[in-house]
Amino acid sequence: MATMRAERRLAAIMAADIVGYSRLMESDEAATLAAIKSLRAEVIDPLLTQHKGRIVKLMGDGLLVEFSSVVDAVTCAVAMQTGVAKHQPETSPDRRITFRIGVNLGDVVVEGDDLLGDGVIVAARLEQLCPPGGVLVSGTAYDHMKGKLNLPLDYAGAQQVKNISSPVRTYSVRMEGVKPGWRLRTRRYRRYLPTAAAILISLVIAAAGFMWLRPVDTAAAKASIAVLPFNNIGGDETTGRFADGITEDIIIDLSRYREVDVIARNSTAVYKGKPADIRKIGEELNVRYVLEGSVQRQAEQIRVTAQLVEAETAAQIWSDRWDRPVEDLFAVQTEISEQVTRRLLDSKGAILTSERAAAHRSSPQNLSAYELYVRGREAMHKFTKESVTEAISLLKQAVEKDPTLARAWVELSAAYYSSVDFGAEAGIAKADALSAAERAVSLDPWTQTPMLNSLTSLEVRVNSSAQERSSIQRCASIRARPTS
Repeated sequence: MATMRAERRLAAIMAADIVGYSRLMESDEAATLAAIKSLRAEVIDPLLTQHKGRIVKLMGDGLLVEFSSVVDAVTCAVAMQTGVAKHQPETSPDRRITFRIGVNLGDVVVEGDDLLGDGVIVAARLEQLCPPGGVLVSGTAYDHMKGKLNLPLDYAGAQQVKNISSPVRTYSVRMEGVKPGWRLRTRRYRRYLPTAAAILISLVIAAAGFMWLRPVDTAAAKASIAVLPFNNIGGDETTGRFADGITEDIIIDLSRYREVDVIARNSTAVYKGKPADIRKIGEELNVRYVLEGSVQRQAEQIRVTAQLVEAETAAQIWSDRWDRPVEDLFAVQTEISEQVTRRLLDSKGAILTSERAAAHRSSPQNLSAYELYVRGREAMHKFTKESVTEAISLLKQAVEKDPTLARAWVELSAAYYSSVDFGAEAGIAKADALSAAERAVSLDPWTQTPMLNSLTSLEVRVNSSAQERSSIQRCASIRARPTS
């Protein structure tokens, strides 16, 4: 009996996926579904109709679309990213729906309304590599659309993707406000990597050898915080243990962040049960911030409050309250400590927001090295040509004022590498970046820079020998250990 031959055709495939879908759903399922529904109705579906796209698969966190023309596919992808961004101008960043989009032109296998094969797989893999808000196009798609669309595209290197034997050429559409992912950007510098690898290997090995002999950045160059024992309002023993557990968990969680120095619990335990004079505590412990809170139990409900106070002025910077059932105190303890830490120290958190505001309040001529570093880091996050240039200027001033501020050298190294994306001469930028990285590691062997991490984890293993890779892995494990 003859075997039925599978139907095949050439198709342009667009794979789109929502960034952080699980987090959004966990945070507010109803609001997330409503936002996606609104985007589908008002932005995505009209664009698919306009560009003759057919939805092949629709998942909660993304979609797979077939186009007969690769020009239509890429045009639709860019319009979709632009439209989705414009549709959410008032939405807070942590609630914004953001897509990654990959576009490929390839051979597909047709099974009813479904499509299978390498053409679909490559599109899905490109979507995974794409930076949030961006569009990543395969080499075959680029070859067919070249000269037909007036779009700025940057060559992002040949990527080795899962389940595809040959590397896939990739091109990234240059879109405003979209920062290329480090996995793609580091590929551009591969011709420089034999030299970079050798330098970085020697730096990391040397750093591991004398890390305990060199001082790290002083506390004065960091934000510092004391977590006071949470007050037990009501006085029962179970609630007291719960309050102590929350205090300890928050201290442990905050200690994982290198952006802040956290006072040990035994130093703050002396304030348990005493009226809190924030200014006095700040002076005694030499900290910039104090976190205090309380726990109160009423029947089967428990209420936890927390507030962050600036020690010098006793001004409240942030506060929040949680009401939870007491059915599982341990789960509640974990949840609240994680939320407190995240709200204080993520990129939009209260401490880093306060640090940025303090830096902006200072006049330019009176900025300290740390304030210059904070402002330079903030400029880097905007990732435009002007902001990267501004970041380099601010960070150079920071290291001139305090040549021992390792984290400023770290950010300066990343800024030099980023400047290549905006037309800087690659050879000069590479040399400046490596020089800054060398200085950072010599000052602080624990330094964790995006450039060092990217080169170590991705590129050095490609360009170095097995012995060198082993050395890097050993040193990386030493550097990854938490500080004492």
